[in-house]
Amino acid sequence: VQLQASGGGVVQAGGSLRLSCAASGNIYSITEMGWYRPVGGDEVDLVALLKSEGTTKYADSTKGRFTISRDTAENTFYLQIDNLSPRDTDVYYCNMRGRSGSGSPFNSWGQGTLVTVSS
Repeated sequence: VQLQASGGGVVQAGGSLRLSCAASGNIYSITEMGWYRPVGGDEVDLVALLKSEGTTKYADSTKGRFTISRDTAENTFYLQIDNLSPRDTDVYYCNMRGRSGSGSPFNSWGQGTLVTVSS
């Protein structure tokens, strides 16, 4: 399963962006979808998570400004970011976990999309 992230860009503080992550491949089921930010080395921090049953989890710094959602028909999920702040500047990586059509579990990452917020 491959993920393609898009939607990043340069925006002024207070503005909004919607990041997208499109999945392709032989997907049988999706367990969870999430957005992450790097924290050094290979480590990432959770930004927002959406589980298949609909529950969500957000980093404390994002609550009230970030919204994760999905388009089930298109195997695409989104991160709506409102009231952007310069501290939100980062590369955002999308992740999807589930089971492929062959029955094997998958844990796929997108290539990252850069969000730059100017003050």
